[in-house]
Amino acid sequence: MPAPFPSTLDHVVLAGPDLAEAVAHVEALTGVRAAPGGAHPTGTANHLVAFTVHGERVPHYLEVIGPNPETGARAEDVETFGISGRTAPGVATFAVHPDDIDATASAAEAAGVRVGPVSPLSRRTPDGTLLEWRLTRGEGRDSDPAVPFLIDWGSTPQPGLSDLPTLELLELRVEHPDAEALAEKYRALGVDIVPEPGDAVALVLVVQGPDGPVELR
Repeated sequence: MPAPFPSTLDHVVLAGPDLAEAVAHVEALTGVRAAPGGAHPTGTANHLVAFTVHGERVPHYLEVIGPNPETGARAEDVETFGISGRTAPGVATFAVHPDDIDATASAAEAAGVRVGPVSPLSRRTPDGTLLEWRLTRGEGRDSDPAVPFLIDWGSTPQPGLSDLPTLELLELRVEHPDAEALAEKYRALGVDIVPEPGDAVALVLVVQGPDGPVELR
């Protein structure tokens, strides 16, 4: 059977034009309220939910992200994860953590998959701790939300293993109008899930909380 989610999965991103609305959206569907994560220099802030698999904590999590309300950032000015064009919260993309981000990024670019340059980013947690990581980003990145970005936490502890509320991760399903072409990109990125044919691009996160299994799209 195909894998229910990538073995290199780092986190799934659910973005919205209003952070409080996005957090409430996830809570209404799952019964779990995401915990404040921190603020980014990109004008965004996030809340987080850790994932478990078969009841065990794993280095995967859900990031709920939107304009930072503390700075008065406006959705129309925030390009991160397409927030400026969003009218409602939804699953925007996902991140994978290869063993060697630089080698994987280079190999993907050589195979024609535009991942963008590996760049540093950071955020501060509510207690003021600075978290730093590297990820692929930039204008040259493939605009298809089904193509994940790469991330490397370096010496920073992976957030999914921190003290967060949890949901059981059941599946990350990818539906795509050109599933075969997307599968080629996944092979170049070392992403070991099989996209399914669909009329439109859809990232479907299936989780189980206290209210039972639900789909986030």
